[in-house]
Amino acid sequence: MIDTQHHAEHAGAPTADEVVHVSCVRHSYEDGTSVHLCGLDFVAQKGQRVAVLGPNGAGKTTMLYHILGLMKAQEGIVRVFGVDPSDEWPKIRQRIGVVLQNVDEQILGPTVEDDVAFSPRQYGLPDDEVERRVTSALELLGIEALRGRVPHNLSGGEKRKVALAGALVMRPDLLVLDEPFEGLDPASRHMALDLVSGLAAGGVTVVMSTHDIDAVPELADFAYVLAPGGQIAFSGTPAEVFAEADALARGNIRPPVLAELFAELRKADPDAPPPALSIEDAVESLVRWRG
Repeated sequence: MIDTQHHAEHAGAPTADEVVHVSCVRHSYEDGTSVHLCGLDFVAQKGQRVAVLGPNGAGKTTMLYHILGLMKAQEGIVRVFGVDPSDEWPKIRQRIGVVLQNVDEQILGPTVEDDVAFSPRQYGLPDDEVERRVTSALELLGIEALRGRVPHNLSGGEKRKVALAGALVMRPDLLVLDEPFEGLDPASRHMALDLVSGLAAGGVTVVMSTHDIDAVPELADFAYVLAPGGQIAFSGTPAEVFAEADALARGNIRPPVLAELFAELRKADPDAPPPALSIEDAVESLVRWRG
């Protein structure tokens, strides 16, 4: 069982590498819906890939919006790079890249090139530097061929890549992604996974919400699980989180297929191995167990 008290104590102790800290935030919407992000503190460290999991309505997007300063906490504390983002967004905005779930809301340019160039132009970068950064971002996402296209004529997956290029063009220290793989085909999804891993290896902190449970073992170093209503129910590495198949089910979260398989095996045989996070590990684990 995950030691939630240990994680709460760990999360409550700020460190020099702490990039994001959310503690007991409450937000009430105009329709009377209230989300209380409490239970455990949410923390993301420098270079860490952190996933936020939970059923629809649990508060995943609410948390991300507080981190981005789009909402101000009515109770609790939000700190990003040591400041309250809702009060001091201008101080930190150049350090943060964002891809929203509805990418149409953030694609503004008449062409893909203009859209990706929007932020560096807004910040007054020289034209040649804007050109270099746009080209680099488009190449990184494999979409240089879309450079002159009208964004709103693109497919959903292509739009998501354009939005991601726009998020990366300022070379952020923190990347916030809301359902980053929605609409991507398998090859693009694999490319995005590799890209996120490479960015984190270079010191970029990545905070993302996702319904793509099967991608989490590859995608994240650490995961927080939200229960309905916003309570941060438990947290841990993907291996720790997905070992709690029953707890995930109570929160209406379908565990990865491999986690479900190994949970059923352990019900049938308590000596069965713990959940594997990849096909390769599962095969190796089962061969050892049955051998």
